[in-house]
Amino acid sequence: MTTPRFGAGIWHFATYLDRYATDGYGTPRTIIDAIDLAGQVKDLSVVDLNWPYFGGEFSNEQIKTALDRNNLSVIGITPEIYTRDFVKGAFTNPDAGIRRKAHELVTAACDVVRFHKADYVKLWPGQDGWDYPFQVDYSTQWQRSLDGVGQLASENPDLKFVIEYKPREPRVRMSFGSVARTILGIEKIGLPNVGILLDFGHAIMGGESAADSAQLAIDHGRLFGMDVNDNYRSWDDDLVAGSLHPIELFEFFYVLKKNKWEGVWQLDQFPFREDSVATATHAIDFLKAAAKGLDALDVDALEEAQSRHDAIGALKIAQKALFGAM
Repeated sequence: MTTPRFGAGIWHFATYLDRYATDGYGTPRTIIDAIDLAGQVKDLSVVDLNWPYFGGEFSNEQIKTALDRNNLSVIGITPEIYTRDFVKGAFTNPDAGIRRKAHELVTAACDVVRFHKADYVKLWPGQDGWDYPFQVDYSTQWQRSLDGVGQLASENPDLKFVIEYKPREPRVRMSFGSVARTILGIEKIGLPNVGILLDFGHAIMGGESAADSAQLAIDHGRLFGMDVNDNYRSWDDDLVAGSLHPIELFEFFYVLKKNKWEGVWQLDQFPFREDSVATATHAIDFLKAAAKGLDALDVDALEEAQSRHDAIGALKIAQKALFGAM
């Protein structure tokens, strides 16, 4: 069996709050605490780090020391362009000064990517969008989204930039809200170092087939990264990968393997009430079983069933491979 590399967003090991438990679901943790917890997860090899680092003032060297003692490396840096400073948008903010602040924040994050020799800068412009009809001029809004990303990518041609699209939350409508819209934007930007980070949960909450979305991004040469989790489709619940939609997640992995996509299988989960180490370990156990199932999959029989659009025949083959591996 070919075992993928497994990763996780470092926020998986942080503590959380919401609009009800405003005092948080547990005692606050620093990013160092989170890295030490991530190090307890067998088979976890890479992490995606928020930047600025949370929980205190930490240097890059301090973070690297913590990573080294836990045998972890960095896959990406996620600049926080979605916080209170950017409530009216980062790249699309009506205030040119705030747009400039977003640009400067991501530019600083680029140097953090270089320090850690990470794969990419991850852009999640969660506040770029709108909430009400007539609130924004759509043409201006979209062009600012493209200009914001395009300027950064052109100024840093040695780095990859990945856009993590999402239909909604925190904005009711997000500018980069679907795989098709994001690919259209990336093609309009026209730079080779801009791609997609496809979050399985974001795809299915948006009514997409994550497998189809992955194929579309691959066909355009733009699938630079991926996250896995699960949800009930109505919201970005960030539950354990495979807990609700295992067969769809298996199909997603099948499309990646079919296209010889060899990136990290990364967790983007929020275990509000669960033990973060146990939750990550459980998720990775499922991912390992899925990888084993891909090796057991009768691809010839599957492709023959697909050639006839034989839904039940194809499902039987996929289910036998996945559930037989667990």
